[in-house]
Amino acid sequence: MLAKRALSIAGGLAVIGWPFAVWLAIQYPKLHILLPLLALCFLLRLATLRGKTGTLSRVLKGLALVGAVLCISSIWMRETQLLLWYPVVVNVVMLALFGSSLFSRMSIIERLARLREKDLSPAGVRYTRRVTQVWCIFFIFNGGVSLFTCLAGNVHWWTLWNGMISYLLMGLLFAAEWLVRLRVKRRNE
Repeated sequence: MLAKRALSIAGGLAVIGWPFAVWLAIQYPKLHILLPLLALCFLLRLATLRGKTGTLSRVLKGLALVGAVLCISSIWMRETQLLLWYPVVVNVVMLALFGSSLFSRMSIIERLARLREKDLSPAGVRYTRRVTQVWCIFFIFNGGVSLFTCLAGNVHWWTLWNGMISYLLMGLLFAAEWLVRLRVKRRNE
């Protein structure tokens, strides 16, 4: 159990540390040793997800596989610019996941809300659908800026956006949604 937890943490660190490791690998070619380590972290993340089912698990497995493939391809082709595309892929995949859920019986945010609150009111269902739409807008915006930073080829802009600003915006969105949710719950009680 402890080993699986350690592997999960290593995989999570690979995702969070990706922009900084990529920046180091591009800026300092002698640090290309980071690429096999990143690939290993993604493969370990994939291993920790083995046997898990469900849409989110499949998405996380796919993203871990993409990260590993980008690392291995960069090593093999000696082209570190490939690494810049991971955040774009993440945003496209998350947009597809959240967006497609808007066409199903339950949006992804509703499914997550029902894990904590089985009996969701009609107002709660509407609210979760709206939150899913907001996240879709975020993924479009964030993915668009990530794409721009890839195409611009400026690794400093790319690292600033994908390593800091996008995380800050995501945190702000989480915090704002939490505050709005509290207000909506009080109003509906």
